[in-house]
Amino acid sequence: MNNTLTLINTIYEINQLEQFAAPQIILAGRSNVGKSSLINCLANRKKLAKISATPGKTRSLNFFEVDPHGYYIVDLPGYGYARCSKAERAKWGKLIDQYMAGNSYIAAAAVLLDSRLTPQKNDIEMISYFKHCNIPILPIMTKSDKTKQKERSKIQNQWEDILKVKPLCVSSKSGMNRTKLWKLLDTTAMPELIDFYTAEQEKQKQE
Repeated sequence: MNNTLTLINTIYEINQLEQFAAPQIILAGRSNVGKSSLINCLANRKKLAKISATPGKTRSLNFFEVDPHGYYIVDLPGYGYARCSKAERAKWGKLIDQYMAGNSYIAAAAVLLDSRLTPQKNDIEMISYFKHCNIPILPIMTKSDKTKQKERSKIQNQWEDILKVKPLCVSSKSGMNRTKLWKLLDTTAMPELIDFYTAEQEKQKQE
């Protein structure tokens, strides 16, 4: 299935928030984990999300609509970037809290984890925050083309011990597991698509 992404809204202030009555998957991660690159990879477009050499450039909530299914991927500001002032980080926190408060449309949080790093404190804290909000976690390990399989598996296992689920390894550069990631996002946001994917797999086996 050829999904496409369209940037629908960019929100900087609490008073700009509006409710989108459709399933939503949060995209969260450290400032340099490669969120923008992954969005562009999923969209198969080079410049849908702006990529900067300076981490922490995403300072808004960015709502991307997934066609043809009609759910949303909501890109949050990256965390863990020291150059941002405490006041700015507090402002983002309030914006994110307000977005999440009572939002029954949030299906899950896809938390991006750097495949080159052992579990980091701020990643664990963010995951704990989502869990406290009763939001399911989809762990995604980025930059997997930059690690050897043995090293990657070691980090995967460490995260599996913490989360009780093995992260999906992806690479925006090589496209590793792009199709699997779309399937994971689709079926999490819209469980009714599980039957569609099952039928597609059976069809491929018969062919």
